[in-house]
Amino acid sequence: MAKAHVLVDDISDPALDASDVHHLESVLRLRAGEPVGVTDGRGGYARCVYAGRGALRVDGPLSRHQERCPKLTVGFAPVKGDRPEWAVQKLTELGVDRIVAFDSARCVVRWDASRSDRHLERLKRVARSALMQSRQCWLPEIEIASGWRTLLAGASPSGVALAQPGAPGVSREVRTVLVGPEGGWSDDELADAPATVGLGAAVLRTETAAVAAGVLLSALRVGLVAPASGG
Repeated sequence: MAKAHVLVDDISDPALDASDVHHLESVLRLRAGEPVGVTDGRGGYARCVYAGRGALRVDGPLSRHQERCPKLTVGFAPVKGDRPEWAVQKLTELGVDRIVAFDSARCVVRWDASRSDRHLERLKRVARSALMQSRQCWLPEIEIASGWRTLLAGASPSGVALAQPGAPGVSREVRTVLVGPEGGWSDDELADAPATVGLGAAVLRTETAAVAAGVLLSALRVGLVAPASGG
C-alpha cells in the first residue's frame, strides 16, 4: 500500500506544490523510492514512486475509478468556530459528493459576501486534505449558497429533504439532506420543504447532524444498511 496519497492536477505528469512536499518529507518522513498514490480528484489514479526533492515518478498504469452513483449532497447552516471545517472534513471522508453551507432564517452565524470567498477557500482546503487522508479519488464540490432554496433552483425537489426531529428515517430515494441551524427551521422553511427526514431520537448539533446525514446516505448507497420497514 502506498505510504501517501496526494491530489495533483495531472496524474500522467504529477507535480507537487510546496505544502505537499513539506507534508511528505517533514510529516510523513517519506524517502526516495517509497510508493505514493496520486489522484486528480476526478476519478483518476496512478501509482508513483517518490523520487526525492519534491518529485514523483509514475510507476504503473493510469486508472480511473468509477463515478459514484447516486450523487449525494449534504448541506448545513454555518455555525461558530471551526465546526464547519470539521463537518466538511468528515463529509469528505464519508464520500459525500457535494457539500453546501447555506444561509437560513434562524442562523446566528452569517457569512456575508465579503467573507464568503475566504470561507469557501478554507473549506476547499479542508476537503482536499481529507480526500488525501482518506485515499479517495473523487473530490467533493464545495459551495456556499445564499439559502437552501437556491439549491433547488432549476432542479427537481425530488430526493431533497430537510432534517427535522421526529420525521421518518432516510430512505434510498433521498439524495440530498439539508441541516438547519441550531435554532431550527422557521415555519416558512418547513412549509416550503419538499420533504423532511429524521436522523435519530436525539437533538443533534448542526455539524453532528450533517455528519449523521452523510453516514446514512453513504451507507445506504453502498448497501451497508437498509432502510427500516415502511421507509
